[in-house]
Amino acid sequence: MENLSQDARYTLQFINQTKRNIFLTGKAGTGKTTLLKEIISTTHKNVVVVAPTGIAALNAGGVTIHSMFQLPFAGFIPENVAPQFSGSVAFETKQTLSRHFRMSGIKKAVIRNMELLIIDEVSMLRADLLDAIDFMLQSVRKKKSPFGGVQVLFIGDLMQLPPVIRDEEWKTLRQYYKGKFFFHSHVIQLNPPLYIELSKIFRQTDDIFISVLNNLRNNRISQEDIGVLNQYVKKDFDFKKNKGFITLTTHNTKADAMNTKALEELEGKLFTFSPEITGDFPEKIFPIEERLQLKEGAQVIFVKNDLSADKHFFNGKMGIVKSLSGEEIMVHFPEENKTIEVEKYEWENIRYLVNPDTKEIEEEVLGTFVHYPIKLAWAITVHKSQGLTFDKAALDVSQVFLPGQAYVALSRLRSLEGLILLSPLQMNGISNDLDVMDYAGNKANETILANSLEQETRKFLLEYLQSAFDWQDLAQEWRNHQFSYTEKSENSEKSKHAAWAKKQAGILWQIQEPARKFMSQLHALFSRETTDYQFIEERINAAYAYFFSTMDQMVYDILWKLEEVKRIKKVKAFYEELSVLEELQVKAVLRLMKARLLVKTIASRETISKEALTSHEIKNYKSNALEKIRVEFKSKNSTLIDDNADAERYTKKEKVPKELKKSTVQETYELWLEKNSVKEIAAIRKLTVQTIGGHIAKLIEAGKIAIADVLPEDKIIELRNVFNNYTEETLNPLKEKYGDKFTWDELKMFRASLNLA
Repeated sequence: MENLSQDARYTLQFINQTKRNIFLTGKAGTGKTTLLKEIISTTHKNVVVVAPTGIAALNAGGVTIHSMFQLPFAGFIPENVAPQFSGSVAFETKQTLSRHFRMSGIKKAVIRNMELLIIDEVSMLRADLLDAIDFMLQSVRKKKSPFGGVQVLFIGDLMQLPPVIRDEEWKTLRQYYKGKFFFHSHVIQLNPPLYIELSKIFRQTDDIFISVLNNLRNNRISQEDIGVLNQYVKKDFDFKKNKGFITLTTHNTKADAMNTKALEELEGKLFTFSPEITGDFPEKIFPIEERLQLKEGAQVIFVKNDLSADKHFFNGKMGIVKSLSGEEIMVHFPEENKTIEVEKYEWENIRYLVNPDTKEIEEEVLGTFVHYPIKLAWAITVHKSQGLTFDKAALDVSQVFLPGQAYVALSRLRSLEGLILLSPLQMNGISNDLDVMDYAGNKANETILANSLEQETRKFLLEYLQSAFDWQDLAQEWRNHQFSYTEKSENSEKSKHAAWAKKQAGILWQIQEPARKFMSQLHALFSRETTDYQFIEERINAAYAYFFSTMDQMVYDILWKLEEVKRIKKVKAFYEELSVLEELQVKAVLRLMKARLLVKTIASRETISKEALTSHEIKNYKSNALEKIRVEFKSKNSTLIDDNADAERYTKKEKVPKELKKSTVQETYELWLEKNSVKEIAAIRKLTVQTIGGHIAKLIEAGKIAIADVLPEDKIIELRNVFNNYTEETLNPLKEKYGDKFTWDELKMFRASLNLA
């Protein structure tokens, strides 16, 4: 956190210490993506990341809005009944949209446990789609507050790519909306988020260039600014004499034609590379083109950052293909006189699910797409350049067709020194949307942020602590369950447990009054002019000691009952009723445990984070209770045959996802330590054997795995002789010389053993 700007620090604090909705924006190059990753990795809240398009979602490490919320690709009218429509335009209303909310238990659990929703690339988010999200969250979570009580962080630069609404759609939607941007939605009009703008620019350092970009962004561009830019006009710029320039143009067909023509003009063999796809990874979310065609001498661009400690490349770095083979791509960076082997990158298609023990939202990998993170780079569209950084670029912006495109194109560059304009920049066609400019006037200054943070933190803490001791809804669920034992069920298997249900409901009902009194005490303590967090911590600890044993015992009792019922035949509905109660009861206890850590953190003036609000006790609470119950259950039912089929009769075998996001190589290493073979690791991780082989080579180079543990001794001796006095950068000559005697993986692994870190 020490490397973050003040605006970024405020954002993190608002996310972790309040429930305030935030709109986080900033000029190109201010570090929005970096901050997004920091929030995801450090927040203590159950977080879900979505974006309007598949590619944007993949880059943000999340899922699409439509898949997460099961929304159809149609316009949304924020009323209950829709008028009749004709033609090719489809609309949903509150009434018709509800039919899409029939979803799996996994999806419902994620939505009900969600605490923070991050919407990335919000410039593309339509107003009606955001209202549909709001309606969906309120409906599924059964809460009438905005977004069903979920905190929302909107991230994006409204000066960049706008929402897309067809003219025939807008003819209808304009009756309900003043504009198409997310801030025109009804939910935002009634509940405006706090507007935070990142101001520190990391990409550019040239004051003149920064000034021009700011003026362009804010619709204040002058003839003087245009004059500064037009100094860089070179209509007849010779790309062949000036290597390393990429052309930014406005249309896909133009960029594709330029790349195709330049590739065809190169001599040499054409190589085609395809991705390794495993599991579920739909074509519509492929992050890059499926077929990568290259020749030696091709100009390429990296589309991801180097994840290794070497940091050889970044998203937007240009290079020249130096040598090629079917299994090896060597790229040269002329300005640094450095050549690297391009390693494949792994993109993951994920879904969210809830950990049954901790009730935390986690990720499950559905499929992977492994490919070289490069593409041909003689030309690229302005649209696809978003998020990239160029040292040298030629801009063809004479046909700018959307507000903000000139700004997006120019802001990709680090400095004016690398700029070439292929035609003079005209004043027309580069203005930004006036609604966006007006909305930008809402950004909060530091005084507003500081005051708001203090007030919202106090409000958040009070609400969180009160919710930890508010069991009215839980008590009502227990009462509903108690009264579900009707006369019709008198002779059923379920009726045998009626007395138990009545006792449990009664226990929880008895602690409602002292819980209400304690919540009143909390409210009084927070109403004082000065909040004494030390004293509040003392009161929370006392209340925890008073209530925890009762709540904990109820968890024990219902887990015991489930252990008993799952061995009885033909009571699936009863088992599922108990499972719902168990989830709510465990969730209430975990929130109580987390509340104690929260107030301790604030009282100690420590940073609220994921690490601060979790513990070994919380992570293992349910699993420890289950283990204890199973041991005791067996000892008390020694005559019972422990038939696994009976014990697992009603339970679904769900994959428990990984607790923490580790590097892809580290995950392979941990599976290797468990004595899994390369093939077994590939199957477990939904990756190819070839990809896992690449991981093993990295681990050998890092000194974590010995080459002798991977290859047989006779093979190592042969390879040692082969590599004796071999100094080439590429392995291709060896592969051509020895053919099938050695695989590419064997050559790469042995070379890695010679370069031990």
